[in-house]
Amino acid sequence: MRKLTYFVACSIDGFIGNPDGDASSMFAFLDEEFLGWLATEYPETVATPGRAGLGIQDAEHRHFDTVVQGLGSYRVGLDAGVTSPYAHLRQYVASRTLAASPDPDVEVIGDDLVARVRALKAEEGDLGVWLCGGAQVAGELLDEIDELVIKTYPQVYGAGLPMFGAGFAVTDFALDAVRAFDNGVLVRTYALRR
Repeated sequence: MRKLTYFVACSIDGFIGNPDGDASSMFAFLDEEFLGWLATEYPETVATPGRAGLGIQDAEHRHFDTVVQGLGSYRVGLDAGVTSPYAHLRQYVASRTLAASPDPDVEVIGDDLVARVRALKAEEGDLGVWLCGGAQVAGELLDEIDELVIKTYPQVYGAGLPMFGAGFAVTDFALDAVRAFDNGVLVRTYALRR
């Protein structure tokens, strides 16, 4: 069984974007040390247009071969004219409003997201599925998430888009690893407690 990993950036107070969903203030922390770690440890999470700039366009996948994201996350690239932001991965966009995919390499999941993700997890293979973003998508998939990799940026938003757009439910995870960077970014990895 493959893992579903929610690999996500957030503020200290757990928001993945401001009230409008914008997370661009976190980009200030993408310094050489952090980008070097990202390029080495999670190269497949770097969008295709940015891979060449980091010299990792041919980097092997270390963790994921598939990405699932919500329309809000996908729209960031779309608004910049990028219809296939992770062309090096199989790409799925969860949306009930996007009628058709603007790119043949991106599949839209309009109904029964949980069943589709369960099918992706059931596939054979050593690499997992990356849940890229979307508070509502993460909330809907909470029971399917096996691992959290949380990149916490040293900012407080006070309000905004939470990591999980779901009702109250306690789900226990165990801390596996912590990595601190000189710029104040903290990356914590958690595994679901079974």
